[in-house]
Amino acid sequence: MTTIRPFSIFDLLKFNRINLDLLTETFNVSFYGKYISKWPEYCVTLLSSTGALQAYLLGKVEGDRNNNVKRNWHGHVTAITVAPYARRLGLATFLMDYLEKVTIQQHDGWYVDLFVRPSNKVAVGMYRSFGYDVYQTVNKYYSSASGKSEDAYDMRKSMPRDVSKALMKATGKKIEPNELEFH
Repeated sequence: MTTIRPFSIFDLLKFNRINLDLLTETFNVSFYGKYISKWPEYCVTLLSSTGALQAYLLGKVEGDRNNNVKRNWHGHVTAITVAPYARRLGLATFLMDYLEKVTIQQHDGWYVDLFVRPSNKVAVGMYRSFGYDVYQTVNKYYSSASGKSEDAYDMRKSMPRDVSKALMKATGKKIEPNELEFH
């Protein structure tokens, strides 16, 4: 059995088994603290029946809420990760559904977006199975300790407010990180 609860700053002391993965981004403490305090509805942890952290989600809402011309008010998946021992149990599906429900029910967002490494084929395939498509590519978005950079797919899924699904249609563009409207 899995329990969902709000992400706590103290979870940072316990999440090594989840974050020690080459494809999982780890941020500084203040980054997590900002998300927990500013967008608590988007930050959750999943615990096993023994209390072990199995997965977590960090997200946010951004854009111009009342601008129906730009239509850029949206939910953003900042981090979603599942411990290796807890994969293939539907936890990522649950967390993505959770984030989409928050975006729809609490914020009336137009879409949800996320960034993912193109080399992370498993994640790209998973997001596609959830209905996300590559909207555009961000040139050299990810960096590494070795100094090599990697592009990011900016993937989107329209929420019910975007009836025509126009806001998730691929642009075919490859943009620079400084051209992103939101970071």
